[in-house]
Amino acid sequence: MKIARDSDIVELDGPPAFEYGMKVRSRRTIRNDGTFRGKEIGEILVTKGEVGYVCGIGTFLQQFYIYSVDFIDRGYRVGMKARELDPAEDWVPIADVPA
Repeated sequence: MKIARDSDIVELDGPPAFEYGMKVRSRRTIRNDGTFRGKEIGEILVTKGEVGYVCGIGTFLQQFYIYSVDFIDRGYRVGMKARELDPAEDWVPIADVPA
């Protein structure tokens, strides 16, 4: 039996695209796929353009990074893939900030 994957790319071969605390913007409307407790399947969780902050980084299917994004205005934390997010502003990694 072959596992169906939605991409041949293995993101885990490289570093995460986003860092903790980074301000990000949703590239698309995100609906509940059944993993968000207390909301109906198909209910909108985040709309395109909403801004949130990366508060966690995990993995899925040993293939993708999943970013836990805190959408403060909605009061939700939603797991999203890198392809569903864009940086909301220029980001300077902590290691690159002059002392």
